[in-house]
Amino acid sequence: MRLLIICFLTVLPLLGIAQNVASSEVQIAQATMAAPEASREAARVLGYKPSGKLTVLRKGSNELICLARDPAKEGFSVACYHKDLEPFMARGRKLRADGKEYQEIFDIREEEVKSGKLKLPENTTLMVMTGKEDPATREVTDTYLRYVVYIPFATAQTTGLSDKPLAPGLPWLMDAGTHRAHIMVTPPRDK
Repeated sequence: MRLLIICFLTVLPLLGIAQNVASSEVQIAQATMAAPEASREAARVLGYKPSGKLTVLRKGSNELICLARDPAKEGFSVACYHKDLEPFMARGRKLRADGKEYQEIFDIREEEVKSGKLKLPENTTLMVMTGKEDPATREVTDTYLRYVVYIPFATAQTTGLSDKPLAPGLPWLMDAGTHRAHIMVTPPRDK
């Protein structure tokens, strides 16, 4: 009986994830919303199996990799990034899967980039789209797209950009001086 209860408690969380995982077709359509329209059809797409495990949903043939909404997280968020950023992104996913927290992941990747163990491109882009998803129809509304341009170890002095947002829509440098230094471009939201 005890073994049956343990099995039930182990499987129960997976049932919730399975119910929240969209079909591959929906995941691909949603994930590619973050890509420029001309690049959507040929982008590689990573998404989720009913178990919640990340998998390749579409191989793709261009420079973009798109990531479907994580069914284990609240809210709607998808992203696309240049394929040269994949080793960095994959390393972050692996460290999270190993139970590491944000700062620990940041510190590990910082050291690995500095030592040359982890290659990070000198300039590449990540596009993140958030919005509201209707769980019944999977329709996404109220979307908002922001851009991240990675320029490792850049500073306000080397870029001429402020290291904090000065006004809505203006680019600024986040994580200045670190491996994750990036230009944030956050367009003003429609009212």
